Amino acid sequence: MSAPATRFPFRFDPVFRPALALLGVRPATAWVAVTDRSVLIRYGPWRLHTDRANVTGVEVSGPYRWWRAIGPHLSLADGGVSFGSTTAGGLCLRFGVPVPALAPGRRPRHPAATVTVVDPPALARLLAGTDVP
Repeated sequence: MSAPATRFPFRFDPVFRPALALLGVRPATAWVAVTDRSVLIRYGPWRLHTDRANVTGVEVSGPYRWWRAIGPHLSLADGGVSFGSTTAGGLCLRFGVPVPALAPGRRPRHPAATVTVVDPPALARLLAGTDVP
């Protein structure tokens, strides 16, 4: 039996809330949930689901420029996906096996995902195994 999920809400810069709401991204629809077996990122209509064991690294990053951080983005440099709601900073999750997230279906697959949760260091500690859900 799996332990209950630990949920990390996204942090929202007030200036970007109206535009993100038009995309369906609101505090009620944007979070990262971690169990002992899985990681689920919900960002409005977008979802990324993977086994927790597939998270091979985490890195706190930021602050960001707004045009690179706000909304769903595909990195042309490395193929990673970003789900952003603040310029303050976030957490990059690296995956052993790339996962789908931006488009319906199995392609494209992303080797990393950046999320702008309220407490990136706490999520990093949990995924690194130093906190137990």
